[in-house]
Amino acid sequence: MRLRTSWIALLVLALASTTGCKKDELRAKDARIAEFVAQGENFEQTLEQCRKDRANLDKLVDGLTADAAQSKDRLEATQKALAEAAEREAQAERRVQTYRSMLQQLASMIDAGKLSVRIVRNRMVVELPENVLFDSGSARLKKDGEAVLIELAPVLVGFEQQLFQVGGHTDDVPIRTKRFPSNWELSAERALNVTKLLITHGMSAQRVSAAAYADTQPVAPNETKEGRAQNRRIEIALLPNLDELPDLSTLKDM
Repeated sequence: MRLRTSWIALLVLALASTTGCKKDELRAKDARIAEFVAQGENFEQTLEQCRKDRANLDKLVDGLTADAAQSKDRLEATQKALAEAAEREAQAERRVQTYRSMLQQLASMIDAGKLSVRIVRNRMVVELPENVLFDSGSARLKKDGEAVLIELAPVLVGFEQQLFQVGGHTDDVPIRTKRFPSNWELSAERALNVTKLLITHGMSAQRVSAAAYADTQPVAPNETKEGRAQNRRIEIALLPNLDELPDLSTLKDM
């Protein structure tokens, strides 16, 4: 009887111990599961933050790419502007050298009073007074005028890439004759006759043109005899070469 009672007691103790172990294991498993869940939640949060960081980095990269493109465009625009400025400077230097060379070659004629040289609207102008070239009211070149132009022609011809315009100017005293109804006709024919003589003596017709200004561009007051005499003149202007003019080919038709 005692043996049986002892065996039963041991069995109860064993069962109790086994039940306790299972409870501990369950609690441990629950704790482990809770830990995994917590880790999973942390991972999800970390993953979400990584996604946000990646999105921010993508925006930053896009912004930097756009900035880089703009910087490249600005750099190219700056380089183009610098190149254009350098070319303009070179063109200006070439014009100055042309002016200096022409002044040196015309020095003797300037000293003799046959002509003068002025800078008008940033252009070099060789000016010949009326009394050297023409009689009053006439467009026919005088012998002395022809001699001056024949002496001048080789100098102008020597500047092979240079364009010239011969401009006829008068004072404001009107002329009304059958040949010259106004100062426009007089200034035009004078300019044409000078142009033709220069062409006859070597000037290329493609490099010279004629223009009439009548009394529209006086260089002195017309109220005095001396002023009117200064206004009656022929001007031979050095024109800018076509390749030095701004490129307008990109402009659209208006």
